[in-house]
Amino acid sequence: LPSVVLFPNVFLPLHVFEPRYRAMVADALDGDRLIGMVLLRPGWEGSYEGNPPVYPIGCAGLITHHERLPDGRYNIVLRGLEKFRILSETEDDTGRGNPVAGSPHYRVARVETLHEPLIEAERDEIRAARRRLEALLVPQAQGRGETNVAPAMSDEDVVNALAQYMQLEPLEKQALLERHGLLARCRSLIELLEMKLIVARHDWTNGRH
Repeated sequence: LPSVVLFPNVFLPLHVFEPRYRAMVADALDGDRLIGMVLLRPGWEGSYEGNPPVYPIGCAGLITHHERLPDGRYNIVLRGLEKFRILSETEDDTGRGNPVAGSPHYRVARVETLHEPLIEAERDEIRAARRRLEALLVPQAQGRGETNVAPAMSDEDVVNALAQYMQLEPLEKQALLERHGLLARCRSLIELLEMKLIVARHDWTNGRH
């Protein structure tokens, strides 16, 4: 897709209406319920119905909920599982049903899983980075440094959910997804937010608001 990036362990609702993606969902539901989400590279508009270039790093999603509408469209919810790298795309159409003659097929690729295990030695650094991230997002309570950002959520869930749900450009989200490991992703998100705060303050002081 041109504007959606999926992160591990984050939920993503999707409305599926294109014939090729209806077929993809139907095939996934008949199998392992997995779909690979990748971001289209800039310039995709001219060949969207074909096979425009995509970024090689994506995230596999498990269909946790689905609703098939009377006209064949689907409402689904994906839960991000793990990152992957595309190794190659296959031209084989075997097993890829398509309900509309002449419409484009969905794409199938060979991938390798990119594991991101949590490194226990980095736990203290991750917690410190999370506190910095929360401080950027939530005003401190009367100077005591208290925040209300989902304290029960794990560090991994907080960082990945913020990376997916915040109002960031798709390419910014893609860059965050490609960062290897939770600590690197959290630090990059902090740098990105700090830069945006600086730009926002500059625009405000110059009367552009």
